Amino acid sequence: MSLFDLEKHFAFYGAYHSNPINIFIHMLFVWPIFYTGLMLLYFVPMFFFPNFASFFTLVYAVFYVGMDKKAGFLAAFLCFLCWMGASAYASHLGYSLTWKVVLVAQLFCWTAQFIGHGVFEKRAPALLDNLVQAFLMAPFFVLLEALQHFFGYEPYPGFHEKVKAMVDAEIEEWQEKKQKKMS
Repeated sequence: MSLFDLEKHFAFYGAYHSNPINIFIHMLFVWPIFYTGLMLLYFVPMFFFPNFASFFTLVYAVFYVGMDKKAGFLAAFLCFLCWMGASAYASHLGYSLTWKVVLVAQLFCWTAQFIGHGVFEKRAPALLDNLVQAFLMAPFFVLLEALQHFFGYEPYPGFHEKVKAMVDAEIEEWQEKKQKKMS
């Protein structure tokens, strides 16, 4: 899979997120996971960057812009807003309190997502098959889902229909593999 192949990334992630309730849960909780992760990374220094939070923000921003210019710039902007807010909040709280806030938020958000997968999707999360891709794609996936749902946005005409066919094919392949294991 090419690093900036939006169709394939979106289809991979979409195959694990086809249930509307699970998608909604992810829309609510993915960005808070990103935000609170940046809060904790604010305290980790890094060579050539003020901290790991700034480095990860830049990586995510570049990745998103490389995948789709319009939605990518919006995602990059949201990443930088999260970075600025997380840095300010973490700086205000201090390490000890930040750690506690992050722990509670992460536990709550991850629990909700695992419930979404177990109860509604009935499929393990994407991160169990491709950890890096799942973490990188999650914020962009839910943003694209929201843009498509509320504004009809597509990176190009026919994108949603083409990716939907790829998602359906991946889900069918997964179900066949699952069926073979059971028999």
